[in-house]
Amino acid sequence: MDVRLGNGYDVHAFEAGDHVILCGVRIPHHAALKGHSDADVGMHAVTDAIYGALAQGDIGRHFPPSDPQWKGAASDIFLRHAGELAREMGYEIANIDCTLICERPKIGPHAEAMQNTLADILNIDISRVSVKATTSEQLGFTGREEGIASIATAALIKP
Repeated sequence: MDVRLGNGYDVHAFEAGDHVILCGVRIPHHAALKGHSDADVGMHAVTDAIYGALAQGDIGRHFPPSDPQWKGAASDIFLRHAGELAREMGYEIANIDCTLICERPKIGPHAEAMQNTLADILNIDISRVSVKATTSEQLGFTGREEGIASIATAALIKP
């Protein structure tokens, strides 16, 4: 059996707006996240974790930000591609663990919807997807509420 682990990390700053998109879920907020695509830090970290486990680079390698067709793109495109690439290479996604790092918005009320969204996109059981959050105790850019960060781990197996 071939077992692969990958890590992903992403961060986006806040800008003017009225919602954020985290792990595919639109959440009302006093600001939006700034990015070339929809700036979904959670989905970007999960996508990069899968690419990392496959030794296939990162989102920028597959969807270059210099390419205008990805401006404002929904991040489910990236995640779906990573999941399909894993299957094409003979791997199954054993589990995904995603941590969102922010003071606000509060993630708990939305975590189950985020898990469902990620599981649906990756075509895996929700029991294989974890979404949780932590604050940085008002330290650093996330603590000052200047943006949101996310870390993720993906475990892939090839029987």
